[in-house]
This record gives sequence, C-alpha cells and structure tokens, in this order.
Amino acid sequence: MPPESNQETVRKFLSHLPLFQALTPHHLDEIAADAKEIRLEKGATLFHRGDASTGFHVVVFGQLQLSINSPQGGKKIVEIIGPQQSLGEAVMFLSRPYPVSCGALTDSLVVHVASESVNRLLAADPTFARLMLAGLSVRLHSLLHDVESYSLRSSTQRVIGYLLQQCPADEGQDVEVELPTSKLVIASRLNLTPETLSRVFSDLSRLNLIEVKGRTIAIPDVKVLREHDL
Repeated sequence: MPPESNQETVRKFLSHLPLFQALTPHHLDEIAADAKEIRLEKGATLFHRGDASTGFHVVVFGQLQLSINSPQGGKKIVEIIGPQQSLGEAVMFLSRPYPVSCGALTDSLVVHVASESVNRLLAADPTFARLMLAGLSVRLHSLLHDVESYSLRSSTQRVIGYLLQQCPADEGQDVEVELPTSKLVIASRLNLTPETLSRVFSDLSRLNLIEVKGRTIAIPDVKVLREHDL
C-alpha cells in the first residue's frame, strides 16, 4: 500500500473534528488542498503578536500557549491550546494582526487552514457557518469565565477550580490529575505568581485535600475539594 500524501493525512485528521464532520467529501477535499502541516519543536514560535493572519490553526498533537508580554517584562499566559483545539478564528474574520504570540510548550504538530478555504465554505455551507459560530461562542464564554475568575475569585478558588477542570470525572475518590504543563505556566494562566501557586498547593496539602507528587496531583476526595472551593 503506498504511503498517504500530506493532503490525505490532513483530510483524515480534519474529518474527525466536530467543526468539519458535517462537511461533504468535496468540501473536505477543498479544505485539505489548501491546508498545511506545521511541525514545531518545544519552545518554537508559531506566530508573534502583530503578525498578519492568513487563516486559523488546529492542534493535532502537543500543546501551544498564547501569551502577551507584560509591562514589567514578563510573559502572561492567556490560554493553553491542546489536541483537537483550534485558535485564531476570530482574528482571521476580523482581518487584524494577532493580539497575542503563540509558542509550543511541547513538540507539536498543527494544521493551518487557509482563510480562502474558510470563506468559500462559509458561502457554500450554512452548517459550517453555524459550527464556526458555535466554536467562537464557546471561546467567548471561556474568556468571560476567566475574567470573572480573575476578578472575583481568590487564589485558592482559582487553583481548586483548575484542578477540578482536569479531573476525569465530576466526583470520585483517590483521583490523580496529571498537570498538562509546568507549574510556572499554570501559575501564569491563573494570573498568579509561581510563589502563590506553591503556597496554595502547600495549604491544600496541609488540609489533606490534595497530595502533590511532582506534576501529579492526588485528590483523596473530589467532592470534599469541590466543597472547599465554595
């Protein structure tokens, strides 16, 4: 059997994503024809703040971070993007430069979907337009939740909320959570200093609500941890 071409590989990946599942084979072929794979080593940059957008990206594997530079010279992590998640749709539609920079937290593979293909599909397929709007709405809801969290919730509540999001089930005992990235990145994502994150972990450990084992967080009882967040 001959090896798959790059276009066939991209088409197969896109066909499994919710955004593209409703497309006809013809439309999928059009998207894949203009799409391209981008491989990034850990620490590499996908785009810089101010770069022009030519489409949006979907993560095949790996992790990307969206960040901005703070006035103090540090880096603020805005969002962490994982497999099968997309980024850059809103900027593409607005025809504006990227407001953030994007870099690889791990070795990653992303697919770049060209804006020309998206515009053709939006004109031809109302279902695709609805799915695109739904995805943008979810992203907006997540952003509003983050703003509320940073403004109204304590550092302890932010950390507990983050851990609960990583839990494989709503409730349970003896649950282990594997942090998807470094504590430094997580602290920035939660708008905390690394020292504050370490202090919260220590406080929760002292209360026997969690046990920290490197990047693995053991939670004896998810329900008890959730109630502590109230």
